[in-house]
Amino acid sequence: MSGRRLPPLNALRAFEAAARHLSFTRAADELNVTQAAVSHQVKALEERLGVRLFERHGRGLWLTEEGELYLPFLRQAFDLIADGADLIVSHDAHGPLAVTMLPTFAVRWFIPRLRDFQIEHPDIEVRMVTTERNVDFSREDVDCGVRYGTGAWPGLDADKLFEDRTIAVCGPELLTREPPLERPEDLRHHTLLHEGNDEDWRYWLSALHVQGVDGSRGLFFDSSDLAIEAAAAGLGVALGSRIIMQDDLDDGRLVMPFGDLTDENLSHWLVYPRGAARKPKVAAFRAWLLAEAEEARDALSTA
Repeated sequence: MSGRRLPPLNALRAFEAAARHLSFTRAADELNVTQAAVSHQVKALEERLGVRLFERHGRGLWLTEEGELYLPFLRQAFDLIADGADLIVSHDAHGPLAVTMLPTFAVRWFIPRLRDFQIEHPDIEVRMVTTERNVDFSREDVDCGVRYGTGAWPGLDADKLFEDRTIAVCGPELLTREPPLERPEDLRHHTLLHEGNDEDWRYWLSALHVQGVDGSRGLFFDSSDLAIEAAAAGLGVALGSRIIMQDDLDDGRLVMPFGDLTDENLSHWLVYPRGAARKPKVAAFRAWLLAEAEEARDALSTA
């Protein structure tokens, strides 16, 4: 079936329009081309098929027997193509909105706010895709996502949500124990909580010029979310994004024992394939998320 040689689509469209109108002039107006172009396409199709499709009687245009035979098949084919396109557009417009993001961002920042989006847009069903990797939008059924980085991803549009700020956190009970935890150098006496085999602690300690603390030791967890939960449970000190952990800080589950480190080159971004913001469901989600991000930035600036 893949080896079939079909006539050119433009020639088929020219013939179908001319046959429907029985006029090359009106077919040309519909297709936004010249009458000569329609005539040329029809002639090329007749040569391809080896039959005449039209006859002229005076100033009128009529289908030949072969043209009458061919026309219903073309109409059915074009109807099927149109039905398929309508189905895809309808599914894309009204189907679920697939959103990808890091698991920790989803659990600590996005999910607590998702109910507000559902209230505003009850007709949009959100399907979350949490993963540590960057999905391939061209190959995977995902509409948009939240990524952490510089904002430069080929083929994607990106809206900046907020700059990241890496902070050290622990449970409030840890501050009541000995040894004290008052300055970064005191971390040498406490357990560092890691996400996997990351280098975050080494980077953070180096950026603050902290001496005498081994950033490679401590407890290791599969995800940042688990490390943060361990910190809240009093097992040690974890690193994470302040914007993500702000709710826990406001609730008092976590505290910042000392200052923070800001890296203005890395931020959280809403990303989506170029042009996807024209889709109603993506446009609605984008407007809502940007408003939530602005509110989160304002809250952080006054915290």
